[in-house]
Amino acid sequence: MSEVAVMGAGAWGTALAIHAARLGHRVTLWARDAEHARAMAEARVNARRLPGQPFPEGMRATHDAAAVASARLVILAVPMQPLRQVLSNLPTALPPLLLACKGLEASTGLLPLEVLVQARPGHPTGILSGPNFAHEVAAGLPAASVVAAGDPALREDAQALLSGAALRLYASEDALGVQLGGAAKNVLAIAAGVATGAGLGENARAALITRGLAELSRLVVGLGGKAETAAGLSGLGDLLLTATGPGSRNTSLGIALGRGEALADILAARSSVTEGVATAPALLSRAAKAGVELPVCAAVAALLEGRLDVQGAVRALLERPLKAE
Repeated sequence: MSEVAVMGAGAWGTALAIHAARLGHRVTLWARDAEHARAMAEARVNARRLPGQPFPEGMRATHDAAAVASARLVILAVPMQPLRQVLSNLPTALPPLLLACKGLEASTGLLPLEVLVQARPGHPTGILSGPNFAHEVAAGLPAASVVAAGDPALREDAQALLSGAALRLYASEDALGVQLGGAAKNVLAIAAGVATGAGLGENARAALITRGLAELSRLVVGLGGKAETAAGLSGLGDLLLTATGPGSRNTSLGIALGRGEALADILAARSSVTEGVATAPALLSRAAKAGVELPVCAAVAALLEGRLDVQGAVRALLERPLKAE
């Protein structure tokens, strides 16, 4: 058996820990909240974030960050915005890190691996991404993901450790493209949700998702990633799931916005993070520096910031100069 540590006891981190334990690995699940860790250790379930999915044998919960240092691989599944702080508080000696967060740091516009390079230069690392809802992975339903890293040995090791009968991992060397797909799809899913909530029809939603994919592809290629990454699991696959799945936090936020609810009220009623909200302006800034146009993402950002209402956002998109597809 190999030891895997998962840092971040949200739904996704817990699901990954459960999956790894089912593969026969000894797994440590770390939580920032000591009380949360204690409750999980006693009940052997994450009742707060992933109820109904008991921990398999060989999986334990802890608040002690030092407990992850002996693992063969550490999966860091924390929200994007606190990533830098979590990295700064980790033990000095750590095994390779596989980041399972999506988005851009709002204050800097950096992607997850770029934040890690600043916080822990030279540390071996990769990114895990793809079309995965936590509750389905925890339930053992079939799924696929991508593990991307510059180091072939790390890609292959993570792929071998985490692949099993219910989750198939594909390897990629395009970590940049994989990260950009994971960031952009959250913003585009908000747009798809707005179309649903505002009653704009299935034609509008299909058009938004399709043109959104075109934006995602331009962004990936424009910033140095590969076109095939945008068409793969971390691009098209994740966009389809996040923009159409009823369990998507970003889509549900868009639906609420489309129904006329205020953003502040929507966020205040949530205990989990909706990454697309912080990602939208950072993504636009990053794209602008590279000369990449993202009209759907720009409309979402304007809607979130209150510069446009839904009808204004629709007009802004439909009245743009005509062009070839």
